Amino acid sequence: MYKEINVFDYANIVLEKMTPGVFLNTKKNDTINTMIIGWGGINVIWGRPIFIVLVRDSRATYDLIEHSNEFTVSVPIDKQMKREIEICGTKSLRDMDKFKECNFTPIKGRKIETPIIAEIELHYECKVIYKQRLDQSMIPQIVKDRYYKNKDYHTVYYGEIVDQYIYKKEQD
Repeated sequence: MYKEINVFDYANIVLEKMTPGVFLNTKKNDTINTMIIGWGGINVIWGRPIFIVLVRDSRATYDLIEHSNEFTVSVPIDKQMKREIEICGTKSLRDMDKFKECNFTPIKGRKIETPIIAEIELHYECKVIYKQRLDQSMIPQIVKDRYYKNKDYHTVYYGEIVDQYIYKKEQD
């Protein structure tokens, strides 16, 4: 069951949930993946609602977004999901199917092909309208020393939010 929401109704909750993390979902052909993001958020850029996410170029998720130019973000509102956040924040698609490991049910987005996670309540469907690899020369040394010791930099994706809603699985 879907409940329509305004794109900014839950923006503060999204920001609060960035720690411990929210689920970034991607798809390439028949391959789906989810990972945890703790950086990003909802903004207005070019008069459009945008969900900004950062993905390291070394991640499997990077290849999936590069291929599809879309992603979904699933935000647990009422559930802790500590185990699932731990798995999706530390394991790679290269090592396991995280949807299967976490008993997540993928449901195709309403406006894009990338799935949402049925067991999570809040969802944003996004189409990439701009991306930019971080310019290493512009990052302060203190940030490089803390987050980029291995020179594993991020690409920043600007996803126009094309749909947003609360989803609740119907009880069997």
